[in-house]
Amino acid sequence: MLAYIVRRLLLIIPTLFGIMVLNFIIVQAAPGGPVEQMIAQIQGLSVEATARVGGSAGSETGSGTQSQKSSVGSPTETQSKYRGAQGLDPEFIAQIEKQFGFDKPAHERFWLMITNYASFDFGESFFRDRSVISLVIDKMPVSISLGLWTTLLVYLISIPLGITKAVRDGSRFDATSSMVVVVGNAIPGFLFAILLIVLFAGGRYFDWFPLRGLISEDWDLLSWPERIVDYFWHIALPIISMVIGGFAGLTMLTKNSFLEEINKQYVLTARAKGLTEKRVLYRHIFRNAMLIVIAGFPSAFVGILFTGALLTEIIFSLDGLGLLGFEAAINRDYPVMFGTLYIFTLLGLVLNLIGDLMYVVIDPRIDFESREV
Repeated sequence: MLAYIVRRLLLIIPTLFGIMVLNFIIVQAAPGGPVEQMIAQIQGLSVEATARVGGSAGSETGSGTQSQKSSVGSPTETQSKYRGAQGLDPEFIAQIEKQFGFDKPAHERFWLMITNYASFDFGESFFRDRSVISLVIDKMPVSISLGLWTTLLVYLISIPLGITKAVRDGSRFDATSSMVVVVGNAIPGFLFAILLIVLFAGGRYFDWFPLRGLISEDWDLLSWPERIVDYFWHIALPIISMVIGGFAGLTMLTKNSFLEEINKQYVLTARAKGLTEKRVLYRHIFRNAMLIVIAGFPSAFVGILFTGALLTEIIFSLDGLGLLGFEAAINRDYPVMFGTLYIFTLLGLVLNLIGDLMYVVIDPRIDFESREV
């Protein structure tokens, strides 16, 4: 087992490197990089400043407008490679490029980035004036709260429900619960979030839950029992909306996995020996049927943590990792984009390894040493 773990850990290095290379190439090819973002901001400020200066000076001298133009650029400058850079001094553009590191070729920028990331140095955000790691740590509690509680509740609901549906396959309970599962699978989680806000967060009917934030403003003044209650009071609606939108797939996976095992020969043999149905279900079927379900817990947690909570964070005004990544992509904040990508990918690869090892925990008969990675 130790040799298998070492091989998998070593495999993480080329996998992570390949993911970073591919995403770096795609992002570099996309228009609207950080230099163009800064140019757009400068041009917008220049237009407003010009209007203010022209309005204050009037038509008497016009010197304000002229000075603004002269500070922006000269009529003899060459055409810039960036959109919207017309009228800006090429030397000023070069300064912006140097500020964002774009004075170096792409391969040099990538190599510098990946060597820094190897020592977990993720640099500073272009537009937030904070280090990437501090931003991630600051947003992590929100995303971990949503991801952890949602994943736990989804498993606690889906596994018993899926087992019951498999045992009572074709019954009225199976048909009724299947309708609920279909509804939960068909309607996106963010629509449930909006419905919960309308019903219970002061939208139209009841005002029982807060609409935004992870904790109350007077959090520091509360006792620890009050803090716990306040915490769950704030995350109740976001988690309910994510659980409703996420339990359907796992429920059907559990049911189908148990149905497949129930019809196998070893189950018929166990029943023929006179074992009770409960003993057959939980001593023989459960271990084999739950392999694929429980082993997928780490990857399910990663999916909910980093991808499934974006719209929920926006709707409930929760400042988490999903919103951070979305804003970084919109603003072309490359250090935040690539830093979070590196962290989340590394975490996902490690959790996938943990998911594989959980197969052995559930069923010790599985031997990874005999497999080639």
